[in-house]
Amino acid sequence: MATAPRTPRLASPSRTDDAGERRQYFATLTRERPDIALCRATTVVARAIDEELTGARLSVAQHLVLKMLDAVGACSQQELSEQLRIDRSVMVGCIDGLESAGLVVRERHPRDRRAYAVTMTDAGARALSEAEAGIAPMMDRVFAALTAEERDTLIRLTRKLLAVQPGG
Repeated sequence: MATAPRTPRLASPSRTDDAGERRQYFATLTRERPDIALCRATTVVARAIDEELTGARLSVAQHLVLKMLDAVGACSQQELSEQLRIDRSVMVGCIDGLESAGLVVRERHPRDRRAYAVTMTDAGARALSEAEAGIAPMMDRVFAALTAEERDTLIRLTRKLLAVQPGG
């Protein structure tokens, strides 16, 4: 079905072409739409993390997988996917890449022979250590505009939006 070409909107008497208002549009938009503000802020943080992890040759997902394996030990791909909130189809590629790089191995899960456990290798532990070394300075750069108290508030509010319980 063909659609009619879009007709340009004509400026109404209440609209203005003031350059100042144009420059302030994003600030106005983010006041009115916290969803957009959060999405744009997430993009800024994600880009900074990507840049930091490029030197470690890890993706954000791979870094998170290594962090979880380091913290809790061997896990199934399903556990990793659910806990890290990474889509299962993305998780498969993530683990494939880590395994190809020798950073993890897949072995039959000791408690469920139908599943595979993902285990970090010594090379994975070294890669994680290298990546972690740059995270704190990157966080300080990205969140420099926030005080320590504001960072704590941001964490608390984000956890609330994600429905993550304190201590969980």
